[in-house]
Order: sequence, then C-alpha cells, then structure tokens
Amino acid sequence: MIKLNVLADEIQAGPQLSVVVPTFNEATNIAELVNRLDVILQGIRWEVIFVDDNSPDYTARIARALAQKDRRIRVIHRVGRRGLSTACIEGMLASSAPYLAIMDGDLQHDEKLLPQMYHTLESKENLDIVVGSRYVDGGGLGDWNQGRAQISRFATWISRSVIKSNLKDPMSGFFMLRREVITDSVDKLSGIGFKILLDIFASVSRDLQFKEIGYTFGVRHSGESKLDSLVAWEYIMLLLDKTIGQYIPVRFIPFALVGCVGVAVHMSALWVTFIAFGTSFIMGQIVATLVAMTINFFLNNFLTYRDLRLRGWGLLTGWLSFSLACSIGAISNVGISTYLFQENTTGWFSSALAGIIIGAVWNYAVTSVYTWNQKS
Repeated sequence: MIKLNVLADEIQAGPQLSVVVPTFNEATNIAELVNRLDVILQGIRWEVIFVDDNSPDYTARIARALAQKDRRIRVIHRVGRRGLSTACIEGMLASSAPYLAIMDGDLQHDEKLLPQMYHTLESKENLDIVVGSRYVDGGGLGDWNQGRAQISRFATWISRSVIKSNLKDPMSGFFMLRREVITDSVDKLSGIGFKILLDIFASVSRDLQFKEIGYTFGVRHSGESKLDSLVAWEYIMLLLDKTIGQYIPVRFIPFALVGCVGVAVHMSALWVTFIAFGTSFIMGQIVATLVAMTINFFLNNFLTYRDLRLRGWGLLTGWLSFSLACSIGAISNVGISTYLFQENTTGWFSSALAGIIIGAVWNYAVTSVYTWNQKS
C-alpha cells in the first residue's frame, strides 16, 4: 500500500462551485468571461470548465493558454462530436464540486447572479436547483424581436408535455444545481439539442425543488449566434425522446420520414430516366435507387444524425456503408414481402408493408452502427 506524506498546509481543498461553459467559436469571449467570474465569485472556491467542440477559431487553445496561468480554468476538448447538452453533461461529470452551474460563453447570461444562486442553494438544504429565469419578476428578454419572443413562449408552452413542474422558464440555459441532481438523472438524460434544463427536469424520477431568479437576457459580447433553423428540429427530437423514447429509438422517427422522402425521390428519378429519357427499366431502377439512397444519406446526415454529422472523407465512406446496408435492406424487403405473398400468409398490401418495415428497421440498425457512430 502506498502512503502519501503530504504536509497539511500543502493540501488545497477542491472547488465548491464548477461553472460549466459549452463553447463553439467563442475565442473572443473566453478571457472576458474568466475576468468577470474572478470579480464576482470572490470568497467562493470556484473553477470554470470550458467544454469546446473543436472550434475552428481555436477556442480550446486560448482557454488552455489561460489555464496555464490559472489552475481554476479547465478545458475539455471534444473531437468528433457536437452538441450543447452533451457538452454540459460531460462538463458536469468531469467536476468534483458539490454545486454546478451552466451558462453560455457568449456573456448573454448575467454572471452577477451566480453568487446569489450559490448562497441560495447552500443555505436551503431542500432546494435542488436555482434557475435564471426570463419569465419571472425582474426577468426579461432584452433586445429580442417579437417573433423570437413568441417562438420562445410557444416552446415553453409545449414543454409542459414532458415536465410536471410549474417552471416558468424551462428553456433557460442559465442555472445552478446540486451534484446529486445530475447524478440521479444522468442515466436517463437524452442529451439531444440545447435545452439541457428541460432534459434534466424530464429525466429525474422525483419532483425537483427549484427557485427561479429573474434576469434580463443580455446582448452577445462578441462572435456570432449559434441559433439556426434546425434548433426547432432538435427541440422536437428532445420532446419525442422524452415521450416515446422508451418505446422506440427517437432517431428512427426522422430516419423513417427520410425514407418516405426517398420513395418519392426514387419514383421521380425512375420516371425521368425510364419515361422521359427512354432507358431500359432495369437501368432506370439502378439510377433511381442510387439517387434515392444518396438523397437519403445526406438528409439523414443533416437531420437524423446532426450531432454525429460526417464531414470530409467521412462523407464518402459513410455514403458507401449506407448504400451497402440499404442495398441489403432492399433485398430483404423484396424477399420477405414476396415470401409472405406467395405463401398466401397475407394480402399483397400487408406483405409489401411487412417488407418495408423490416427493411427500414434493418437499414436503421445497421447504419446507426456502421455509418454514424462516435468513431466515425
């Protein structure tokens, strides 16, 4: 057994509070955020954990340079995967602190609330989480336009389908919680999209005791917003996972919808090659199949597996593995449906439907392992 002889005055206590900051292209905001935390968190043993998704502007490199001068700064540099929620989860799990805060790296969250959040949690043992809220007294949306505000309120309203708590701002990305909350919920977290607070509330088996503190959403300090047209898609995926995810893999739903698009593409390509250009039916089928599989691959890469999106040479190898898997699925589809029909087990429609379902399940299962996975 190894004995460690350490002088008492050399022992340094760990952090009381870890501030987890998911980042992507926030290089110009890192130093300013650290400076603000240093000012506002006086008297609290704190650390900040930047979880960076391999930003092309070298956010992680800048954060590491700061960490060389300040041990309170830590960096988790993720390669090959992206997503705000999963970044928050990894950051929280990498910490030993009893209190964990989540905030964005764009300085739109009011860091001056952190001491109040911390002391509120510390002083009330029955409290699980403190949320920075835009929809309680003292809160506001800042310079948001009316359209964005209405979308936010609508998203808040439909979140009631997955959580029971009367949380005014379940869409908030600014909150602090006790370690026990993430420990109790981590096995059930979806990690989809960017609404980690909603994910936590929907994953914990008990009613969380919470308090909301109002704050006004600020103006981005520097850089560009990460919001795009697909955040709504990710939000819907999260809601689906929390409602039917225990019965069916949530990714199978968009995968199947993309497959329906593929059928329409196949028939359109077949009409163009066979009818319009007068090729043989076999040639038309070959062309239509390749076009449909290619469209399906790129749609799935863009939507279904957005967080595992393939890039560069990965697109080529991914397309090859996807096409191979779907070709086998097509053979299974035809074989099973033909067998059922010839044996008079079912009618033509039911036979065809059974073949389609089995082929779709095969395609999803195989491509999720060999086309889109963490190593890819």
